[in-house]
Amino acid sequence: MPIYFDHNATTPLEPRVLEAMLPYLSGPYGNPSSVHRYGRAARDAVEAARLQVAALAGAQPAEVVWTSGGTESNNLALKGAAGVAKQPSRILYGSTEHPAVLETAESMRSQGWQVETIAIDSQGLVDWPAFEALLRRGPLCIAALMVANNETGVLQDVPRAATLVHAAKALLLADAVQGAGKLPLDFAASGADLMSLSSHKLYGPKGVGALVIRSGVELAPLMHGGGQERGLRGGTENVAAIVGFGAAAELAQQELEARNTHLLALRERLATGLHAVPGITIFGEQSPRLSNTVQFGLKGWEGEALLMALDRKGIAVSSGSACSSGKGEPSHVLLGMGLARDVAYGAIRVSLGKDNTATEVDRFLAVLGELRAAQLAA
Repeated sequence: MPIYFDHNATTPLEPRVLEAMLPYLSGPYGNPSSVHRYGRAARDAVEAARLQVAALAGAQPAEVVWTSGGTESNNLALKGAAGVAKQPSRILYGSTEHPAVLETAESMRSQGWQVETIAIDSQGLVDWPAFEALLRRGPLCIAALMVANNETGVLQDVPRAATLVHAAKALLLADAVQGAGKLPLDFAASGADLMSLSSHKLYGPKGVGALVIRSGVELAPLMHGGGQERGLRGGTENVAAIVGFGAAAELAQQELEARNTHLLALRERLATGLHAVPGITIFGEQSPRLSNTVQFGLKGWEGEALLMALDRKGIAVSSGSACSSGKGEPSHVLLGMGLARDVAYGAIRVSLGKDNTATEVDRFLAVLGELRAAQLAA
């Protein structure tokens, strides 16, 4: 049977989520902005989902703005904050951030913004003394930091970052796309001003996400139109997808503890088996990490080649972010952690899901061991 170990790229749609969506694909078809009964039914569904997503994030429903996913949420946060600034200053982002953050930030150089990276240490954590020194170097508009890294699974101390950034009179964007559904989130307590979320990372549909915006934070919209989402995101809402996101968020919150217990047991089983394979290095292993994620390198084997060898055996893994695949470059996350390029080229990410089993982990380890033995014998 094929094995899917790439849940940080996307998750399968949970059947209970599909069940919640189906009525809005074939039944209530009103525009949520219409005032008649059809429109009111759609609006009620959108607002019910807003409550569900807000509960998952530890936020108020009025703070949740619908988007098409994590990429749009991060764009709205960074460009929206810049759009209300009186003049360009600085934008900071962690050197291991997702392309949705780093590419957005880098694109703003042409508009006069000074863009700088936050140093990350060899275990994937913020270099706090360097960060504090960076904050003192001049006026700052916004800083971006991931709650959980999509490749290594390493967790950052968002409240600590928020305290430092606020002392610099700036905003903090916390990218929680990988953390949502895997960690208990508390937007109110985190200190973050903005938090990005995406449905398809927690067994919901693709193409829908949210940006959580702390009350009082002003952003310029990316898209203008009919004034939907408090004027921050014009366009008719995708009701069925939003309903699915809400259902996925509620299930993730209800099942968080059980899912994490199951995933952590699988992750430890996987790590124990990997340490028995000659030449294996697990990245960020000494840091707090997501319960489902292991990124490792196998000495003497390029990551893409190993990925394809595993794929031929029916096992789906990743060599890094799905958004960066096919570029032929080593993982910028591992380079940002100070690893050598040849080591970064050899990276493989295993991201487990709630329906994976110990039998699948054992099968993966057996296949990896066979491939390694054949390589060493060649």
